[in-house]
Order: sequence, then structure tokens, then C-alpha cells
Amino acid sequence: MQCGDTMKNNSMIYSDFLIISYYTGYIVLGTALLMAIPITTALLLQEWNPFLDFVISMSISVIMGFAMIFFGWETRSNAMRVEWKHGFIIAAISWLVLMLLCSIPYLLSGHVNSFLDACFDVMSGFTTTGLFLTQDLDHISVTLNMWRHLLTFVGGQGMVVLALSFLLKNLGGAYKLYVGEAKDIGLVPNVVGTARVIWKISLIYLIVGTLALWLCGIYIGLAPQSAFFHGLFIFEAAWSTGGFAPNTQNIMYYHSFPYEVISIIIFVLGSLNFGLHYAVWQGNKKELFKNIEMQSFVITSFLICTFAVVKLAQLGIYTDAVTAFRRVVYNVLSAHTTTGFNNVYALQFAQEWGDFGILMMVIAMLIGGSACSTAGGFKGLRVGIVCKALVADIRKLIAPERAIKVYKYHHIKDCVLDDGTVKNASLIIFCYVVLFTITTALGLFFGYPLAASAFEAASVTGNVGLSIGITTATMPDLLKVQYILAMYLGRLEFISVFALFANIIGGLKNYVQNR
Repeated sequence: MQCGDTMKNNSMIYSDFLIISYYTGYIVLGTALLMAIPITTALLLQEWNPFLDFVISMSISVIMGFAMIFFGWETRSNAMRVEWKHGFIIAAISWLVLMLLCSIPYLLSGHVNSFLDACFDVMSGFTTTGLFLTQDLDHISVTLNMWRHLLTFVGGQGMVVLALSFLLKNLGGAYKLYVGEAKDIGLVPNVVGTARVIWKISLIYLIVGTLALWLCGIYIGLAPQSAFFHGLFIFEAAWSTGGFAPNTQNIMYYHSFPYEVISIIIFVLGSLNFGLHYAVWQGNKKELFKNIEMQSFVITSFLICTFAVVKLAQLGIYTDAVTAFRRVVYNVLSAHTTTGFNNVYALQFAQEWGDFGILMMVIAMLIGGSACSTAGGFKGLRVGIVCKALVADIRKLIAPERAIKVYKYHHIKDCVLDDGTVKNASLIIFCYVVLFTITTALGLFFGYPLAASAFEAASVTGNVGLSIGITTATMPDLLKVQYILAMYLGRLEFISVFALFANIIGGLKNYVQNR
């Protein structure tokens, strides 16, 4: 009897492995095909070394994708067998596989010191964080820059969303894959249709935003071709709230108030829920005022910006309104939307802003943007739900004992504020705080100051990309690994990664027991 149970368990594990391999293979294949864009760029610009780098990388990735699909081929006609655990595990493991494969162009370019540094930059791109360890960034090829920004643009929408949009048709378990990537909004009845709507929204903004930045770039003195690539790269980073820039100076490179204004509009829009975009596009403009995420974002942004502006004005750092907007409001909103664009040097954060300014930035980075958006953090939706729950509990205490009141919140539609919703929101916030605390503690272990460790920990946990000077190629390898893990957990919002770890531990436990 025990032998029969063992065989049954092994058969189930093998079946799970086939399903995971099959769908992960499609996600790998979809990302591999993206390399056609930098290859085309290299051909047009005659950058032959990057061209060879990407041909090699694409070949390896395509072979890997097809191999995984072929291995799980027998599951292709039974998509309904995709369970919740498969969706979570596929999302979690595909990001790790893609991190390794997409790091190859970085490594071949010679602009990273190690494969770990390459993996760091790729995970930073996927998770729309924006921290980087790439060396001599000002002199890398346009082709590699195209790849960097393409990864963060696609990562903002989601690697699974990419596969659902263009490769996977008639997939019975699509919704489970979709949710596995920390997305749960339904824009149209069909989840594949929802994925395509997300991409439609992003591509329309891509055209408009790139055009605006291109014209602005020409206006400030960039050559037309250079202005185009700068506009494209900055848009991709802003819309995905990724924070990458084609140069080391980030937004400071442009020294332009109009450029900063356009970028701030783009990354604020990018941090909003795709469902909110869709609702407004459908004519429901009242959603902008009724939505709990918008209310939360406006309130927290106003409070943090006000406190920061007043405090820094008292310190005599930024005393006029224009400077306060360009240096304080811009960076606070960049932190709050988890974009990571900056027009203040890392040392300025450390020396000029002081502990209070750093604390404001840490709070903004941890809160982040909206759910089902390109932004990171524990999300304004959860902050709004927890605050509504606190108000509801206070009202219950002062209300008559026999009074029955149903409390609601508005998120695309009216939703009941039940105990399960509040519990889930509180649990995710708790996980973010624990991850932030552990990451801060590891920074302290390696001898970095508390304020700097907390700032950098909030940046990686919230997928922001602002740095106070810790994130460099010379930082300890263990800290690099922890930052990669923090970016990974923060972006997938823990559940998918926990499911992957639980499955690995469960498999090892069964293996040991059966020996």
C-alpha cells in the first residue's frame, strides 16, 4: 500500500513538472523572441559586436524554450489541468530562468564584472527596480541600452502577460498564470483579452510618450536620432516605473524642466491601475475621484511632499518654489510611484536631506503605486483598505450595539470591506515590512549606516531604484544576492515565490522519506 502511494505521489510530481516545463517554455520563448528587437537595432546602427552577442543569446534562449516545451509536450491538450499551484510556480520559476538567460548579453558585452552582476541588472529590469551594476554605462552600445530598457518595459506589464498576449491561445488555466504574476484585474471577460488590452494601453502610451520626449529632446539640443533613442528609453523606464536611464546621470543629464515635467506625467500614469486606465478610456472619468487607490495616492503624496518641502525649506536647502518642485516633489513622486528617476545625487540624499528626508522617502518607496500597475511597493490599495478598516472598527465601537452596517470601498467597483480582504492586505504589508527589516539588517551587518541601509532596503523591496550609494559593483556578493531576492519577492508579492519554495521543500521531503 505504501509502495502504491509512493508511486502515485511520484507520478503527480512528474505530471506537475511537465505542466510547469511546458508553460515556462512558452514564456522563455516569448522573451527570447524579444531579442529580435536589439538584433534589428544592432543591424541598423552597425553595432556588430552587440549583434553577435544577441544572436548567441537568442539562439541559447530559443533552444531552451523549445526544449522545455518539448519536454512537457504531452500536457498541451489538457490545459484545464493547470491548477493554482502551477500558475504560481510557473510565474515564479519563469522569472528565475529568464534572469539567467537574459543576463547572457550583459556578460558577453564585457560591461559587467561577473555573471552575478549581470543577473542583478536583469532582475532589476524585470522587477522595474532600476538599480544597476553595469560598468561604464555612458559608453555601452545603443543595442545593449535597448535591451536594458526593453526588459524593464516588458517587466512592467509582466513576462506572463507577454506570453498570454501573443503565444498562448485557448489556454484553460490562463487566469491562474495571470494571478501568479501578482495581477488579478479583469478588464474584459477573457483573461487573454485582458492581457492584450494591457499591452494595447501600454503601446498607445508608448507612441505618444516617446513622441513628446523626442520633440522635447530636440528642443533642448539633442540630435534627432539621439533624441529619439533617449525619448524611447526614458519613456520605457518611466511608464514601467523602472528608473533605468541611458546614462549615469539619470534625469540630471537633460538639465531640462520640460523634460522632467513630461517624465513625471508618464511615471505617474504608469503607476496607476490598468483597470483605472481602461475605465477612463471607456468614459468613466468619475473613477479618478471615487477610486480608493487614487484617494490613497493623492493623500499620501500630498502629505509626504508637504512634510519634505517644509522640512528642507527650514534647513535652508531648497527655498524657492521651482527648486522645491524640481528637487523635492519630483524625487518624492519618483519614490512613491517606485520609478527611481532622480535629479539629486546620492550624496545629496545622504548629506542634505537628513534623517527626516530619508524617512519620508523610505515611507514613499514602501507604499508604492497601484495594484495591477507597473509600480512596486505594497500598494496604495492595501493602504486604503487598512485605513478604511480602522475607521470602520472605530465606527463600530461608537455605534449602537444592535446597529448593522456594511462597510464598502470603491476599487473599479463597489467592494465589501470584509475580514478576509483586510487580512490579506495586512498580511502582504507585514511581509513587505519583514523583508525590508531583514534587508536593512544585512546592510547594517556589512557596516553601512542605518539610514543608508534602510533607504537602500526600501528601494529594492519596493522595486524603486533610488540609491544612496550602497549599490555598487564593489558591494558584498551576499548583499547583491539579498537585493536580488528582495526585488524578486517584492515584485511577485511573495505568494508565487512562497509556492515555489514550498513545492521544492515538499519535493525534497518526499524524496528523503521514500529513500
